[in-house]
Amino acid sequence: MGTVALAVTDGMLHFELSLAYEVFAAVPDGVTVPWYEVTVCGPVAVRVGRFRLEPDHGLDELSRADTVIVPGLADVDEDPPADLVEAVRAAHQAGARVASLCTGAFVLAAAGLLDGKRATTHWAHTRDLAARYPQVQVDPDVLYVDNGSLLTSAGKAAAMDLCLHLVRRDHGSSIANTVARRLVVPPHRDGGQAQFVTTPVPAPDNHPLAELFPWVIERLDQPLTVTDLSRQARMSSRNLGRHFKSVTGTTPLQWLLTQRIRHAQELLETTDDSIDTIAAVTGMGTATTMRRHFNRTVGVPPDTYRRTFRSRTRPGPDDSGQRHQHPTRPETGSTR
Repeated sequence: MGTVALAVTDGMLHFELSLAYEVFAAVPDGVTVPWYEVTVCGPVAVRVGRFRLEPDHGLDELSRADTVIVPGLADVDEDPPADLVEAVRAAHQAGARVASLCTGAFVLAAAGLLDGKRATTHWAHTRDLAARYPQVQVDPDVLYVDNGSLLTSAGKAAAMDLCLHLVRRDHGSSIANTVARRLVVPPHRDGGQAQFVTTPVPAPDNHPLAELFPWVIERLDQPLTVTDLSRQARMSSRNLGRHFKSVTGTTPLQWLLTQRIRHAQELLETTDDSIDTIAAVTGMGTATTMRRHFNRTVGVPPDTYRRTFRSRTRPGPDDSGQRHQHPTRPETGSTR
């Protein structure tokens, strides 16, 4: 699926760099589709946290990549290094998809790539980003924003969400879920979910809803209600809502709808089932209801989504040896 270049410089945050490498460099077990070729690009040697890192290539190699990942910077009080800014700008001009993790958004903003576009960064730095780059439409309340060939994320766990989102765009939800399971992280969180300012992302089995989530996923075809979820979780509806807000950043019904939509996407990607059939097995009832929810959430009708995905995952005879093309997708960061 093309080359992923990690753009590094002195003072990069090692967590974001490491998670990006882990997502894109390790081929998941059982996955037979062509996987990413990962390269690390930067000056001769850089300091990442307390570690010394020797990149594979110089920053000029970014312009040859299909996807460029810009990890966060530890110090955003100073302007990002000029050579990094120029290399990232040149890579995007050459056709690369560019994604920033956490405060890496300051690099994209300095390059002028985010002018007139929605973007986000770690909640602690959104005001600074907006003040220094007033032409950027900074959204402090989302996990990540997808502008097609330009993507930005909030910090830490949201950086993982964005990396999995990219895998999902490239390979579909089934493979993205496989990667998430290997890393023992939630398979998908919408970009429009609120940033968790004080609540950390829980371990998979370390929160009150851990047993409820898989129970719901196995019953998406059923007409589940908040009462059903409360009874299964053995708590009141009010208590359930409070836990859902803490763990997922949203309400029980909105979370449930999101799971139905994601399951529908997977079926659209991997089967030839009719819209009526998919609507039934995902619990959305009728094709009309599914189309309404799907269009509002994803940004395109399910039929269009299926055609777009399949045209993207079935390369034609002229694709060999050429840069992988990433069609413009709906701005999924707008899903609330």
